Amino acid sequence: MIRVNNLVKHYKRVQAVDGITFHVEEGDIFGFIGPNGAGKTTTIKMLATLLLPTSGSAQIGGYDVVSESDKVRQMLGYMPDYFGVYNDLKVWEYLDFFAAAYKIPRTRRVGIIDDVLVLTDLTVKKDAFVAELSKGMKQRLCLARTLIHNPKVLILDEPASGLDPRARIEMRELLKELKRMGKTVFISSHILTELSDFCNKVGIIEAGHMVVSGAVDEILQAVSQGQLVTLSVPAEQLEAAAAAAQRHAKVLNVETKGSTELEVHFDGHLDDLSELMQHMLAEGIKVRSMKESVNSLEDIFMKVTKGQVN
Repeated sequence: MIRVNNLVKHYKRVQAVDGITFHVEEGDIFGFIGPNGAGKTTTIKMLATLLLPTSGSAQIGGYDVVSESDKVRQMLGYMPDYFGVYNDLKVWEYLDFFAAAYKIPRTRRVGIIDDVLVLTDLTVKKDAFVAELSKGMKQRLCLARTLIHNPKVLILDEPASGLDPRARIEMRELLKELKRMGKTVFISSHILTELSDFCNKVGIIEAGHMVVSGAVDEILQAVSQGQLVTLSVPAEQLEAAAAAAQRHAKVLNVETKGSTELEVHFDGHLDDLSELMQHMLAEGIKVRSMKESVNSLEDIFMKVTKGQVN
């Protein structure tokens, strides 16, 4: 549904995007991750037909974003990180204005507006002025505007930025509902713990380069250093336990966590962990518990990025 090939964007003194390549299949929820200044918004604006690339190509639904931009816009819903709202309009008037801009017939607009208000949980604010809405409600209104023409692809740039915890949770549930509806969603966000709840693919960009992209599970496996397990031992045995673990042939690294836990990087399969347990017991260590630690998107991000900006 989204195909990007060697996409490049130069400004006068900055190469904002430097030959990135990735693809997003229909129905994917693709998390686009990167530090400030990495080139995320520049990439998004090129996909949304708002910026011309210097070189390379990008297609949305098979349509080229440069030569077939009108067709791209018909199937694309774009929610920017900063969006304009018209404070002197009522909520339904605001949506009606954009429905008209998408050339939706007047006879169909009322039903469509009601549908997107229900989806974004804004029905009770239908006759309220935009100026009266909280920031979270304005975010949902902008998403409702993005959905007004029923696009197949949604590009959302930091949709939860600046929201309080409750509003972020509500936005997350709304995005999950869009996933259930079969929308293809391309979302940029700094809140990595929330992205991991519903993204099945991610791409990490840094200094204009795509560092890694693909299915979340595959990336986790690729960047993980063997198995990561946490051992709980008595506080008085912590140092001895760390030394004993380090002597095991398949242990790559050992770190202490607090006064009673060891984080052990183990070069083997989960089935081999029984050997580690037997080794620790043979060394006289009283292991209270052993649990597998699962890497998160935050762990991936910290491992593959270096803090560089353009």
